[in-house]
Amino acid sequence: MAKRSARQAQVRESRTREANVRALFPGAPGWHPLDEGYDEASREQRYVKTVRPMGENQQSLMAAMETKHMVVAVGPAGTGKTYLAIAKAVEAFEAGKVARILLTRPAVEAGESLGYLPGSLEDKLAPYLRPLYDALNERLGGKRLKTLMTDGSIEIAPVAYMRGRTLNNAFIVIDEAQNCTYGQIKMLLTRLGWNSTMVLTGDPDQTDLLPELSGLAEISRRLEALDDVAVVRLREQDIVRHPLVASMLTVL
Repeated sequence: MAKRSARQAQVRESRTREANVRALFPGAPGWHPLDEGYDEASREQRYVKTVRPMGENQQSLMAAMETKHMVVAVGPAGTGKTYLAIAKAVEAFEAGKVARILLTRPAVEAGESLGYLPGSLEDKLAPYLRPLYDALNERLGGKRLKTLMTDGSIEIAPVAYMRGRTLNNAFIVIDEAQNCTYGQIKMLLTRLGWNSTMVLTGDPDQTDLLPELSGLAEISRRLEALDDVAVVRLREQDIVRHPLVASMLTVL
């Protein structure tokens, strides 16, 4: 009896609460909080399955990555160089065109010393490779990214670990190449193996090395003479970050 009475009291209390509930937004069924001036096509999306170019130079870059085995993307910050390269790498991997993705960038600090970082080697390198993790995570999702990194389908490594390797059947992205010396970039380019695509990205104007040490500008100038290599130069008008970024870069 006690249990039945408790259940009946609970039901009566629940009905009382429901009777006191009032709609926060009363109106016709199907109301949407963005109805007034809402435009699904113009709404900003954090993730889209198919990445679309935002300008002619980005379109040229995406076309080059589909047709050339060696691509150099040079341009200011915010032009989508790294994101487009990683998006194409994921697309090629998902389509079965390559067996793995390899991303690398130099472990160079941006004008200040972080000192000795705690943890394992992976922990020490994590701050330098974080932008690559972020782009991959957005394209694949955290759970799938961890799975693919565990089985070796995706590898993220610093430039120092590339010497002596031959990278076959892979999509390779070399990011922040302006922080590599001429010798380092030459070493990286010669890692290219069969059925592989390599994309080199960077902004020669934002090197954290002494200007005469950075090899990206000279490498891209020399590679332009080769028909089988695509050198795509993005400009301020290709910047897809906040409009102020493009404005500031014209005076900085």
